[in-house]
Amino acid sequence: MSGLHTGLSIAEAAELTGLTPDTLRYYEKDGLMLRSVPRATSGHRQYAEDDLDWIRLITKLRATGMPIRDVRRYTDLVRAGEGNEQERLDLLRAHRQVVLARLAEVQEHLGAIDFKIDLYQARLNAVQELSA
Repeated sequence: MSGLHTGLSIAEAAELTGLTPDTLRYYEKDGLMLRSVPRATSGHRQYAEDDLDWIRLITKLRATGMPIRDVRRYTDLVRAGEGNEQERLDLLRAHRQVVLARLAEVQEHLGAIDFKIDLYQARLNAVQELSA
């Protein structure tokens, strides 16, 4: 897979991941990338497909509310290689529980919204029936 999109500029990587170049620089500076992004002789970053895949993963972890410190910990574990799979699994399972709890809360809120929608729709239907 790394043969695809090899040597992408930061602007191209940003476009493909939906992030800003500043966010990509932050991810690299804060130790959230699996490796240092190679640079051309000009000094410009050259992202590979593997880099983009990793960026997409950590973006999903962040979007689901994983704190930066946990993303960094997960990155450190993956970077360290084999032998720490249980720690990775524990970290991801703990985060999954947080996400499931948030989903349940959002579903509960959605239920309240649906209740109000049904209530107003019933009122409008009753008014329309009386008018007909």
